[in-house]
Amino acid sequence: MFTIKRSAIINAPVKTVFSFMDDPTNLLEIWPSMVEIKNVRSNSKGWPIYEWVYKMGGMKFLGEQDTIERIPNKHITTKSTKGVDSHFDFEYKDLGKKTEMVMVVEYTVPVPLVKKLAEVIVGKLNEHEADLMLANLKARLEGV
Repeated sequence: MFTIKRSAIINAPVKTVFSFMDDPTNLLEIWPSMVEIKNVRSNSKGWPIYEWVYKMGGMKFLGEQDTIERIPNKHITTKSTKGVDSHFDFEYKDLGKKTEMVMVVEYTVPVPLVKKLAEVIVGKLNEHEADLMLANLKARLEGV
């Protein structure tokens, strides 16, 4: 299993950042390799669960992500229920008019992809993807 940890200071209030990330359809705006988000609905706790299509190493993968923990303006945790085995933690720290968002991702590289590319290369590609996603979120919410 791979782990990626990244953080960004975003020049927007925590409520704005949390609200944006709490809507899975917004991921398409900031996540370069996210191809599709569909069938967004609420789980038994009223939190988002959704299906996704993600392109990794030139291959498309289908999956489903369920929100397993949600503390408004503080924390969101999602876990895959189908597709690529993954676990995302998003921590939101209120810095007044700014927000620090810390993202920790744990995932397993899918077997068909390992056959195509070395795991180390895929890991580096996904680290770069995480950096791009946070940069895009920052630009989107700061109006840059």
